[in-house]
Parts: sequence; C-alpha cells; structure tokens
Amino acid sequence: MGSKYREIKLRRKKLMAQMEPNSIALLAAAPPRVRNSDAEYLYRQNSDFHYLTGFTEEKALLALIPGRKQGEVVLFCQQKDKAKELWHGTLMGPDVARKELEIDDAFPVDDMDDILPGLIEGRDRVYYSMGKDDRFDNQVMNWLKVIRSKAKIGAHPPGEFLMLDHLLHELRLIKSTNEIKLMQQAAKISAEGHKRAMAYCRPGIREYELEAELLHAFTRNGSRAPAYTSIVATGDNACILHYIENDSEVKAGDLVLIDAGCEYGHYASDITRTFPANGKFSPEQKAIYNIVLKAQLAAIEAIRPGVPWDEPHNISVKIITQGLVRLGIMNGRPSQLIKSEAYKDFYMHRIGHWIGMDVHDVGDYKIDDDWRLLEPGMVTTVEPGIYISPSNKKVPKKWRGIGVRIEDDVLITRNGNKVLSAGIPKTIQEIESFMAQTVH
Repeated sequence: MGSKYREIKLRRKKLMAQMEPNSIALLAAAPPRVRNSDAEYLYRQNSDFHYLTGFTEEKALLALIPGRKQGEVVLFCQQKDKAKELWHGTLMGPDVARKELEIDDAFPVDDMDDILPGLIEGRDRVYYSMGKDDRFDNQVMNWLKVIRSKAKIGAHPPGEFLMLDHLLHELRLIKSTNEIKLMQQAAKISAEGHKRAMAYCRPGIREYELEAELLHAFTRNGSRAPAYTSIVATGDNACILHYIENDSEVKAGDLVLIDAGCEYGHYASDITRTFPANGKFSPEQKAIYNIVLKAQLAAIEAIRPGVPWDEPHNISVKIITQGLVRLGIMNGRPSQLIKSEAYKDFYMHRIGHWIGMDVHDVGDYKIDDDWRLLEPGMVTTVEPGIYISPSNKKVPKKWRGIGVRIEDDVLITRNGNKVLSAGIPKTIQEIESFMAQTVH
C-alpha cells in the first residue's frame, strides 16, 4: 500500500509546485448519485480527487496549501461512527486517513465550514473546478462570504479564482509505470470478456446475452464495473455509434459490433471488435472489414513520440476513403473527397481519444491551436470505423447495414508504441478460426 500512496504524494507535490504563489486548491469528493427513489448507483470517486488522494469515500474534501507551515495537505472526511458503519461499511476516519494517505492533517467533514474559511483567508488565489458541481460552487462562495464579512477587522479575502483543471489534467495525461500496469490489467480483463462473447455468439441469441458474457469476465477478474455502458450491436444496430439498448436478436447474416471495456483500480479500458454472428464473413463484410483493419494497423504503426496527435487520424481517413472509392461506395478522387469531407457519411468520428482514469480521459489535444505532439506515457484509443446506414439509398443494397469498428488502447513508449489490448482475434482469419473452434 505504501508505494501507491508515496506516488500519490509525489503527484500532489508536482501540482503544488506549479500553483501560483500564496494560493490554495480545493477538490471535493464525488457526491453519491441517486438511481431511483432511495437506491443509489454504485459509488465511484471523482477521478481528480482519487488521483491526488487514493481515497474512495464520499463526503470528503482536499485542500492543498503550498507553503503553509502547519501542513500543506489537509483532508476533511467522515468520522468513525459505529452505527453508520453497521449499515454502510467501515469508514477510515481522520486519524487513520492522516497516516495511511500520508497527508499532513485530517479533520471531520462536519467541521469543514468552521475551518476552511480560515485556511482560505490570507491566500491571494483559489484554484478549483468551477461550474462542475453547483453544490460545491455554493459552498466555496459561502466560505468566501464568511471571509468578506470579516474584511473590516482585517481579514484578507482572495482576489482571484483559477481553474485547477489545466494544471492537474496535464499531470494526469502522462501515465506512470503503476498507472500503466493498472491499464494493462483492465485491458487484459476486457480482452477475456471480448473472447467470451465472441465464443458464445450464435444466431438466435439476444445482444444482452453477449453483454452478460462480458460482465461475467469483468466481475470475476476483479473489476467492479464497466468503464462505460457496453455497446453490443448486431446488424443495422452497428451503424448507430452509441447504441446501448442491447436487446435485439442476433441473426445469421449479421455482423456483431461489441464496444466494451472494464474499469480496474479506477483505470479504464476501451476495446471494440466486430465479427460475424455465424462465424463466417460474407464477401461484402470482408471487404469493409479489411479496409477498417488496414486503417487501424497503419494508424497504430504511425504512433510514436513527436508525431502530431492528428496524424494517425489523417492516415485512417486516407485509407478508408481510398478503400470506399475502390469498392464503388464513394465516387470521385480520394483527395477531393477528403477535402470536402464526403467520407464523413461513412466515417464520422475521429480515430480516438485519450484514455486513463476516465474512458474519455483528460488532457488537451491542441496547444496554442496546433495539434500537440505525442509523448511517452500518453495512452490513446485507435478506433477507425465504417458505417453504411441501412437507409443510405446512394449505396448499392448489398453494402447497406454494414457497421465495422476496430478499437485498441495504445500506449506511446520511448521508441514507439505498445498495444495494451492485444490478444483478441482481430484479422478475418483469426476471428473465423477462433469462432470455428468454439463449441456451441
């Protein structure tokens, strides 16, 4: 446990070193979310808060106060309470939190309104994530009012509010060795789920039966939840980018697109595979699939330090456009079709996004209006796709309703890249041979 909290302590130090002089940063734990009536969703800590504390309980607040002699890191959390713990489980309490989390001071969260105005008073600047949580915005304003009410007797309210997000999210963008291990494990568990679903698939079942195979693999390997709502889309449904109903029947000629990944230790994975329901691609499905696979492999090949963020995307656009022209699905010169963005009828999203504690992770994609350069420790998804709408009358009928996406999680390394989500059948031959071996 110690090494985990030592790394987190170092993150706080790095963040405080970048804060303006005489400032304070405030971060609140995630509030519990009500699902319906008095039933709550499974609690999940705010990623920024977890990144800087490793603390998983609700009703908590972190204050970072660089240069404060009595201690720079102060946590407010729930007190030990036998009656409450009988119903809801063990609470760490301020005394244990101080030692275990390696912080300077911890107080009961019920004392926050008495103590925090004194911590803020005399600081010139307050960093926090404004506008994300109305309740927390109001709390901060109330503490400010308390300080202002004492201005006549010499209290010094802060004069400036700054967004904490940019400083903190740039730190989160570059993953440490320990973070990469957790992401590798999330991807490994997810890969097992994808293989289970692929092996179980056959015409006549429902999409949610495949989802059940994914969830089984996730949970039995230590993941408490998917990183996002799983997409299990058969046939025409695969042309709906964020399809989540997952209740249609899988039919013999269908392609099945599964976009699913688990969360492990607060880190996400995000993987997509597309395969034939009956284990054999039709000629049309094969043709589309091979274009997407070629685009994905070429984009991954291009990923290395110093490459602009958009280069892998541009490579995928070129390959997909050329492929669709070659099949007669698009007409014209590829360069012109790319310029006019005509390809967006079939490939309407970018090739990927940062991934980390959040599935669509934090970090800027541009710096001063220029695409940023890839650096070791960044992790991105690579997920090109072709989606031919069943209602697209401009395309011959044999192509309509085919949706293909192939997605992996890719770490930028010092010398190039590493695919974290390896080990799931991906070529046509691998998929058909894997599905032929599975007994239904």
